[in-house]
Amino acid sequence: MPISRRRLFSVGLAVAGGALAGCSSGARGGNESGAQVEVFTWWSGPGEKEGLDALVADFKAKNPGIDFNNAAVAGGAGSNARAILADRLKADNPPDSYQVHAGLELQSDVRAGKCEDLTALYEQQGWKDNLPKSLLDAITLDGKIYSVPVDVHRANLLWYSPKIVTAAGIASPPKTWDEFLVQAEALKAKGLTALSIGPGWTQKHLLETVLLGQLGPDKYLGLWNGRTDWNGPDVLAALGIFTKVLGYSDIASAAGDWQPAIDKIISGAAVYNVMGDWVVAYLSTSKQLVYKTDYAVTTSPGSVGIYDFLSDSFTLPKGAPHRTAAEKWLMECGSTEGQDLFNPRKGSVPARLDSDRALYHGYIAEAIATWLDTDTTVVGSLTHGVVANTVWSAAIDTALAALVHSYDAPAFAAAVASSYQSSR
Repeated sequence: MPISRRRLFSVGLAVAGGALAGCSSGARGGNESGAQVEVFTWWSGPGEKEGLDALVADFKAKNPGIDFNNAAVAGGAGSNARAILADRLKADNPPDSYQVHAGLELQSDVRAGKCEDLTALYEQQGWKDNLPKSLLDAITLDGKIYSVPVDVHRANLLWYSPKIVTAAGIASPPKTWDEFLVQAEALKAKGLTALSIGPGWTQKHLLETVLLGQLGPDKYLGLWNGRTDWNGPDVLAALGIFTKVLGYSDIASAAGDWQPAIDKIISGAAVYNVMGDWVVAYLSTSKQLVYKTDYAVTTSPGSVGIYDFLSDSFTLPKGAPHRTAAEKWLMECGSTEGQDLFNPRKGSVPARLDSDRALYHGYIAEAIATWLDTDTTVVGSLTHGVVANTVWSAAIDTALAALVHSYDAPAFAAAVASSYQSSR
């Protein structure tokens, strides 16, 4: 029986996000003097900055009297930026808007009263009618909407160079993680590294794709809402596969971020890399490589027909110094024109349903078709903020740091299960 994308996603958030206290929609920012807007993002590296630059250029063209202050903090899939942002919010010194992943990543800020309810802005702009239900569910907490999504990314992807895979004697990429391990052993015998990897967050990204591929979408979502037992035999077996996969990676000399890890599959230093589809912008735009010739992509093992999604969104912090300018920035992010300038350069699917699909080519055109296909099963990303709040996610990070050294799957599972209860 096919699994409904709407049912699956709502199940994933129902338990974790059901008891949020909302921020006041009536709050107003402080001093509006000075025509400027400070926007806090983590898009500063190649493959990311190009899309932001296009979005900002359109914002400036529409709002020539507003000075755009790009407060970008590089690296870490946003983890570096969030650490700095947390200090600013705690000190009641917010930017005018900040980037956040759609989903439970925003839960702690909502509970702390640090962000404004944007539901009225959604009604004014008619955005609800132009966003998919699964995405609206992700940005809705306790019946209110707190961020404006600008894109949709897919996390469960396996990247490779067709030339290198062929030269290594591999007929096609692995369809399951067991098949990956067979290939990895053969590659090791030839002196080749099967998988390149980067810092902690990329290891977490790999973890979620292995869990998804081994458990399937229902049990995967159950990990985040308490319905799948972390200490159960199927989860422990999946974690055992994860540690075996790590054993065929270059984790001992892990790259500093995702871009240099991806470089290794192009140079031949490694054969595969698991990463989201922001890789497209990096390889096609920054590296000027040709899709399906110089690089290619398939779903991560075991996840055909599944879209492990995330979405970059922007907020209106309570007390934003330049609230009117911040609202104009949000309008830009939510606009058809802005998204159609941003997403082709970012390698992402537009959040809006009414985008101009003629502007999207190659992999992105394929991704849009898959995202909108009603037969596609949609689940949310752990690493990129959809299914776990920041407290639990941080606890998982701590447990994962121990796991990649000890390979003690039962200890990891016990720690994650315990931290779930304490983070609710």
